Amino acid sequence: MSTASALSVAILMTVSACGDDASGGAAEAPAATVAGVTIAKDAALHAALPEEIRESGVVRVATDVPYAPFEMFVTEGKPELTGLDYDLGQALGAKLGVKFAFTPQKFDGIVPAIQAGKFDAAMSAMTDNKERQAVVDFVDYSVSGSGIMVVKGNPEKITTLDDLCGRKAAVQAATNQLDLLQEHQAKCKAAGKAEIDIQTFPKDSDAQLALRSDKVVAQVQTKPAAGWTAKTADSGNAFEVVDDPAAAGGYGASPNGIAVSKKLPQLSDAIQKALQALIDDGTVTKIFDKYGVASIAVKEATKNAAVD
Repeated sequence: MSTASALSVAILMTVSACGDDASGGAAEAPAATVAGVTIAKDAALHAALPEEIRESGVVRVATDVPYAPFEMFVTEGKPELTGLDYDLGQALGAKLGVKFAFTPQKFDGIVPAIQAGKFDAAMSAMTDNKERQAVVDFVDYSVSGSGIMVVKGNPEKITTLDDLCGRKAAVQAATNQLDLLQEHQAKCKAAGKAEIDIQTFPKDSDAQLALRSDKVVAQVQTKPAAGWTAKTADSGNAFEVVDDPAAAGGYGASPNGIAVSKKLPQLSDAIQKALQALIDDGTVTKIFDKYGVASIAVKEATKNAAVD
C-alpha cells in the first residue's frame, strides 16, 4: 500500500461534542446514512462497549491510505476519506452509538501502534492470520483472493481459470496473481490443454491497457481491485468481473478483518455483534456493492477466522 499522501496528514477526523448527557459523559453519536441506509444506535450494543469507549464516544481507528477500494482520499491532498473500510466504520459507529475516528498510519506500523495503545482498532484491508492473531483480535468482514477481469460483455466467455488455458492473460509481475497462473499450468496440461500464455506487466494499469486493446482475453488481479476497476472504469462500461461460483471471494481467498486491541475484548465482541446486525439487515451488502465487491462480503461475522 502507498502511504506517501497519508503520512502528511496528522489526524483525519476529530470528534465534536453535541452536548454532554446528564452524567457528564460523551455526546451520543448521531444516526448516519451510509450507502443509502440510515443507521441508528442500538442501545444494547452501546451498553456492551468498554467503559472507556462509552465515556470518550470514540473508537480510534488506524488506516493506511490509499488502497482502493478499501480506503481512499475523496480529493488527493485533502484529509476527507471514502472507501469500503471507511463507510463500514461509519456504519458500525452509528450502530454502536460512537464515532469511528480514522487516522492515517503506515501499514507496517499499525499493529505495533495498537499494541502501544495509540489506537483501539484498525480497518485497513488487513489479512487475518495466525501471526497477527497473537497480538490483536480480528472481526472478519470479508474473504478475498484473486479475480478475473474481462472486457464488458465477456465476448470470450471466460468463466473460470480453466478457460484461460491456451489463451493470453495479463498479470502484474511479481504478484500472488502471477504465482496463481503459473501454478494453474499443471491443471491445463492435465486437462489436455495448452498452457496459459501469461503476459506480465510492471503495473496493473499496463495490464489493464492490454485488456482494453484486446491483446489479452483477461486480466488477473486481486478481486477487490478488479471489482473496483470494473465499477469505475468508463463509468462501469469497460470491464466486468468473472464470478466463479467455486471461488466466490476469489481464488486463494483469505479472511480480512478489523484488528482490535486484545486489551479491549468487549470492543471486539460489540463490533462483531454490530457487524452481524448490519449483515442481517442488508447494509453490508449495500456498502460492498457500492464498491463493486459484493461477492467478498461474509455472510457471518466471525472472530479470528484464519487457521494458518
